[in-house]
Amino acid sequence: MAHVCPWWLGYLLASPLRKLMQDPEAILTPWVTPGMIVLEIGPGMGFFSLPLARRVGSAGRVICLDIQPRMLQRLERRASKASLRERIETRLCPPDSFGLHDRPGSFDFALLFAVLHEMPDQASVWKQIHEALKPGGRVLFAEPRGHVNEKGFAQSLSQAVAQGFGPAKPLPIARSWAAVLQKP
Repeated sequence: MAHVCPWWLGYLLASPLRKLMQDPEAILTPWVTPGMIVLEIGPGMGFFSLPLARRVGSAGRVICLDIQPRMLQRLERRASKASLRERIETRLCPPDSFGLHDRPGSFDFALLFAVLHEMPDQASVWKQIHEALKPGGRVLFAEPRGHVNEKGFAQSLSQAVAQGFGPAKPLPIARSWAAVLQKP
């Protein structure tokens, strides 16, 4: 299996200082609107999850999938403190499946931020995301430049297109390779 970010590093990744370089509101605002059903894969302790929950509003929902129970526990605690717990559903999943067989074609948007490089079977990840999204659904995909080089990012985008996504639209996100893809 690929290297997985240790749970304790989640505190650093959820730090308010990170917002100085990667502001979740600025990154998510063009893509996420009230009422959406959003899938977040590898949410850590909720750096994007809480802003996603605010953006989808009371009529929306954010489903957060992770393989690490401690990450999800911390996310749940942070969501409760922010009075957003009712908008966020956490699911512990095995490393080889998202376990979304009960939700095909039900998501408007998916966030895959700095996590795909940790997954051993990227083609399977893209296939599962494609199956989970509604027609016209989008995925914001980003990888950290310190972990993934430009060629590796391009290969990941090629795998997404091979699974049925339309061409990627590059996004400017600090210290990241980033793009938005859409399911036809």
